[in-house]
Amino acid sequence: MHCPYCRGTDTRVLDSRVADDGGSIRRRRTCSGCAKRFTTVELMQLTVLKRSGATEPFTRDKAISGVRKACKGRPVTEDQLACLGQAVEDALRLSGAAEIPANEVGLAILGPLRELDEVAYLRFASVYRAFESADDFEDEIAMLRAERTPVVVPEPPQPVTTG
Repeated sequence: MHCPYCRGTDTRVLDSRVADDGGSIRRRRTCSGCAKRFTTVELMQLTVLKRSGATEPFTRDKAISGVRKACKGRPVTEDQLACLGQAVEDALRLSGAAEIPANEVGLAILGPLRELDEVAYLRFASVYRAFESADDFEDEIAMLRAERTPVVVPEPPQPVTTG
């Protein structure tokens, strides 16, 4: 670790603390050369394994950009997209794996997007799942309706009394 003040390489960790969300470690350091103190934050690097076999670092912005296209013209704010991106990243980090297959990223997006906007969800799912016909859309819409419609249990008939 290089000191940000003198660029010296002889630094020492004074204190380490895990962040509240458990996704990073904050370290307080001191430089042996100039005696100044500074803080570093370490994050676990998530890597996405693409279908081609190549790997690249996970970036929340890239995940959000695909969702942003699906949300075009929909009443979805940038704040909501940022929250969705955070939820996706949190879900991927909770999996405990450092290398995530690209299809897992897409699956992690589908759930929060369905809750955010059903039309955007259908748009994203149609590309992600490679819908080939209107039947694919109808099947997905039927599933959405089935999940959304509460099941109504009829009340048992009341005995009729005559007086």
